[in-house]
Amino acid sequence: MSTTRRTRATRATRATRTLRTGLLGAVLAGTALVVPSPDVAPDDVALVKAQRSGAVDLSPDVVWILAVGSDARPGQSMTRSRGDALQMVGIDTRTGAASAIGIPRDSFVSIPGYSANRVNAAMVLGGPELLGRTVAGMLGVPPDYVMVTRFPFFEDLVDDIGGITVSNPRRFSDSSLKPEGFAQGRIRLNGYGAMAFSRIRKTLAGGDFARSANQQRVLRGIGAEIRAKADRPGFVERGVLSVVQHMDTDLGPGELFRLARAVARVDPSRITTCVVGGAVATIRGMSVVRPNLTQARRLGAAARGDATLPPGC
Repeated sequence: MSTTRRTRATRATRATRTLRTGLLGAVLAGTALVVPSPDVAPDDVALVKAQRSGAVDLSPDVVWILAVGSDARPGQSMTRSRGDALQMVGIDTRTGAASAIGIPRDSFVSIPGYSANRVNAAMVLGGPELLGRTVAGMLGVPPDYVMVTRFPFFEDLVDDIGGITVSNPRRFSDSSLKPEGFAQGRIRLNGYGAMAFSRIRKTLAGGDFARSANQQRVLRGIGAEIRAKADRPGFVERGVLSVVQHMDTDLGPGELFRLARAVARVDPSRITTCVVGGAVATIRGMSVVRPNLTQARRLGAAARGDATLPPGC
């Protein structure tokens, strides 16, 4: 390609990005017109800004989001139920790199202000804020935001983007969620399939650890699908608007826009993932995981500056 053609291509790309930024800004600026009033606030997604300690030294370029799949049943509070999926996601806003640290939901840890318990009990005891503080104690990295979703909304999200592709390392099934099972290799999942793939645990050889790794495969698949379709007119804007319309948050449009822009910049080829290891144990009659806190804090320290985890972590 000649220098002139490359220059034109670069200008066209920049123009497209500028237009997209403007459209996203317009969508989020207009949320006051489309989001229901607080009296009828939706309960499919909750986005909470976490309180950080000013003494914590973190890169200002890395945004940390604790993503939680709530196990709430119909009629139960989404943000006061146990978390069935816990992923600490870091995004480097400069480079598009991202990391996901999987936290087994049965990890037995200290919960600030309470006795030690499974990590996902923190949300029952003190909502997303307490869960964020509990995870920060594990990793040494506090989240900037805690995002909680119901699984039906997660299914709709995957269907809305046209499904995802994941690489499944081994065949597995579940008599309740997926009797026919998931084949080994690259497989295509719709919304329900992605939900089942993320939630099945009892029939996995690695139990809670393998389930957390599967959740990361789904996140990677979502990221790749969004990246592949991001240039389609209106695709990203419709997605942002859909999420905002179902979201309960006290964040302003400007902050939502900055967060959406950071997520949209993630490069799927620069995503690194790892699951906190540990050992299964029985404590107070409960089956729990004793997490490897040394490893957990090493992962947090490695990713805090550039959202990149070491290979083979």
